[in-house]
Amino acid sequence: MLHITLSKERHQTATRPGSVDIGSAATSAVINAIASGNDFVAAYPTNGINDEVQSKFVVLEDSPIKTIEDIAGKTIAVNTLGAHLDYTTREALHSVGLPQGAANLVVVPGPQLEQVLRSGQVDVTAFGYWQTTFEGAAQQGGGLRVVFDDTDVLGEIAGGFTVLRRDWVDAHPDAARAFVEQSARALDFARENPEQAREILARILEERGENPEVAQFFAGYGVREGGLPVERDIQFWIDVLVREGSLHEEQLSAADILLVTGDTPVTN
Repeated sequence: MLHITLSKERHQTATRPGSVDIGSAATSAVINAIASGNDFVAAYPTNGINDEVQSKFVVLEDSPIKTIEDIAGKTIAVNTLGAHLDYTTREALHSVGLPQGAANLVVVPGPQLEQVLRSGQVDVTAFGYWQTTFEGAAQQGGGLRVVFDDTDVLGEIAGGFTVLRRDWVDAHPDAARAFVEQSARALDFARENPEQAREILARILEERGENPEVAQFFAGYGVREGGLPVERDIQFWIDVLVREGSLHEEQLSAADILLVTGDTPVTN
């Protein structure tokens, strides 16, 4: 039986080592989980950022916040701590010479991100690249402005990975390969057939009792053809975590984490 979960909480391992077979989280959270003793391998990027799909840091139109420097001392709404938006904010601050804790991050559920911004409870709302539906719906109401997005800070990069337990992969190599290849096919379908992907998403939302209209703003998963990872997808965040002191120098490398067959990623 496969157990599918992986926490994104700040600096905490997801579960007891050995209690999860398949998980998914932001790359930084995956690396922290592995460093904490979970023997996972990164199978394929579940999502990412590129020219079409980004996380956006949004303010009210009349906000005095114009640049990354201006977010110092401000309150930013994110959907969780210890994951992509948290680390993107830290890296944005680092890029302009500010300490990683210069902005105050608060956790707000995705459906409430627009509300807390418009009501003045936060200075900035960060819509993750996986929340393009929320960001698109929010922009329909007008009066909002994007200060920066995560590609401005990180460039094109995977945002998160599906991970598999290493011993499960060793015991079931054919199943692991099939799982990864078929997942990559699904990602390719969504990229190659965006309208159909939106229709499917709308149907899922309707079946859940949620608003299917927001599916029109789904921008895709932001992954490369074939769900292919590159070394930078992981090494970038390893280097950041080393710089911050969360990892020791040479404690981990991308080659340690990426799922491979021989010398080639399974998703080639």
